[in-house]
Formats: sequence, C-alpha cells, structure tokens
Amino acid sequence: MQTIAVVGASLAGLTATRSLRDQGFEGRIVVVGDEVHAPYDRPPLSKEFLAGTVSEDDLKLATPEDDELRADWRLGRTATALDTGDRAVVLDDGERIAADGVVLATGARARSLPWDLPKGVHTLRTLDDAVALREELVAGARLVVIGAGFIGSEIASTAVGLGVEVDVVEAAAVPLLKPLGAEMGEICAGLHATKGVRLHTGATLAEFVGGDQVTGVRLSDGRELPADVVVVGIGAEPCVEWLSGSGVELDDGVVTDAQGVTNVPGVIAVGDCANSHRTFLGATRRMEHWTNALQQPVAGVSALLGRDYAPPAHHEVPYFWSDQYGHKIQFAGRRTEGSKVEVLEGSLETLDFLVLYRDQDGNPEGVLGIDRARSFGRWRRQLAGFLPAVR
Repeated sequence: MQTIAVVGASLAGLTATRSLRDQGFEGRIVVVGDEVHAPYDRPPLSKEFLAGTVSEDDLKLATPEDDELRADWRLGRTATALDTGDRAVVLDDGERIAADGVVLATGARARSLPWDLPKGVHTLRTLDDAVALREELVAGARLVVIGAGFIGSEIASTAVGLGVEVDVVEAAAVPLLKPLGAEMGEICAGLHATKGVRLHTGATLAEFVGGDQVTGVRLSDGRELPADVVVVGIGAEPCVEWLSGSGVELDDGVVTDAQGVTNVPGVIAVGDCANSHRTFLGATRRMEHWTNALQQPVAGVSALLGRDYAPPAHHEVPYFWSDQYGHKIQFAGRRTEGSKVEVLEGSLETLDFLVLYRDQDGNPEGVLGIDRARSFGRWRRQLAGFLPAVR
C-alpha cells in the first residue's frame, strides 16, 4: 500500500492515523474531516467545556509527537462518495483521493427532529454546538432537556451547576432503561433529584411553544414547561449516507467483523459509524463511546495492513462512563432481559456502590459502579473471562 485515506478526523480517525505509523506504514496518509477544527475531545463538551472550566485549547487531542505523523490533513472538507471500483474518496469539490486502503471513521451526528426548530433549540455533538449552547446557559435561565440518556443527563448536571433551572423529559419510565434496566434506571433518576432537577418520565415532546424564539415545550400528556433554552438529546445516527451505492454493506452504520473489516477489500470502518460484530454480545452493535473509538482503530489498522494483532481480552467487553452531579457512573458488559442485579459493595441508597448483573443462568454479564473506580476496574477485566464464546 502506498496511500491510505482516513475519512473522519475525530478520535477514531486520529487513532487510526497514529496506528498506521505505529504499525509501520510509511506511505502517504490523507485525513479528511468535515469540521474545520483539528481533532478534539468530545466528552468534555457536555461537562467541563460547557461549564467554562476548560478551553478550546484544552480539548485538542494533538500532541507534539503527532507532528511526526506526516499526514495530509483536509479539514473542513466533506466526503460525498466512495468509488470502490477505483478505490477513491470523492470530496465535496469534486477532488478524488485515490487510495490503496480506506479507513471509514465518519462517526455519528446528533439525531434531530423533523421540524423547523425555533431559536433557542439545540443539539450537542460538536464543538460549535457546545459554543452556541454555552452562550445561552446563564444563571436564571430555564432549560428543558429532551432525553435523559447520557448526553442529556450530563447537560442537565452541568447546567444546574451554572444556576440554570432545569427540567428533563424522558419517554421511558426511568432514565437509561435499555442499558441499565428498570432498577438501576430508578437509581439514576434519583441522581437528578439530588440537585433539584425535575425529571418528567413517560412523556414525549409534542411541540415547541413560542414563535421564532422558543418559550416552552408542550408534552404529549398536555403539560407545558416554560423554557428559554431547549436541548434535544434523543440519540445519534451514523454518518454513512455518503456511502450509499458504494457497495459497502450498511445497516445502522457500516457493517464489519470484530476488527472493523467491511465486505469490500481494503476498506475498514471504526468508531461510532461502525456496526461491528461484538464477541461479548454475540451480535453486531454500534458503540458510540470514547473507549471504542480509541481501541477499535488499532485492530482495524492491523487487519488493513495484514498484521497480527491480539487485543487484550477486556477490550472485547463493552464499556462506557458518564459524569453526572459529581458522581462517576461506569458500566461494562451487557444487560439482558431477565438479568438479576447483585449488590457487591456499598449501598444503593447512598449512591456509592458496585453491582453485578447476572444472566438467567447466574453467569456474570455486566457490572455497574458509581464512584467505585478501583473495584469496577477489576470486575471489568474479570468479565472478559465470561465471554459467550468461551463459556
């Protein structure tokens, strides 16, 4: 291989670029990114950056060692097509980047609503999103967050710390019902109450109130909540529509094997856009988490270059974390229907605990910790021994 194109310049794309050099690739690397910003860290956008405790410079992912990557960065450029016949990435100005290998790392975008949105309604995915939202989160403002998932809960947590009055609307009966289950979701609901955030569950957004500027939201049950600012946090969708017609298999992202290899030779997909086979889950799944964007590109690049690579066993175990209301929530593994929760340490009432999820056969399959980093880390590694493939 002489040239490799990396499409996507966020964490997964940067990690892939670093991995190419780390694994001995000496050829040309072209990195395409649709944002004008150099790679930056996204998790602080809903927390420290929104709170004003870190700057744009603090978010930058580049290190002095990255100067040695010798990559050709094409920032502020969008890939519009992948010509798999000629192995070329087509850009928005018609330029074609011919490549022997292609890394798809285009990530995901915040899911929005199919409506005309008034001023004051935001999503949060990019640095520009965070800058715009931060300007409106002033003390005394009224914020309504639609969605009590990780991003919505983190924004609510940050906003209340800024003196903002916060309501959170969640369609399910409890926050984080799908990943954590009803019992632990109820615990997460209690986190909001510790800081006076009002949580409205079992309700959905019906419409915005106000004209050009939002003044409130009306819920499906008829209630109306006043709002100066609204954040829609209803998930994300993979940025893969530009691959339509390329021959690359798509299904809620780019379909790959466990390493990130697609059905097209010489093309891999990594990070948020990759719907990859997950050995621990025994199924394909997109992972929209920082850890996956840091780990998967190493394996994907190894496959692309034909190298042997055996990742640490615990890399197979899905993992995510979230910082809310002064607490660190960590989860690893999976939760299945019918799983049982066992408290190993601490107390649910004090919001300081470690719980183990066991499947219907009694096998450990997941672990959840709040402010239990050390013991959580041990169990995260131990879960690798319970991979379905080795049971």
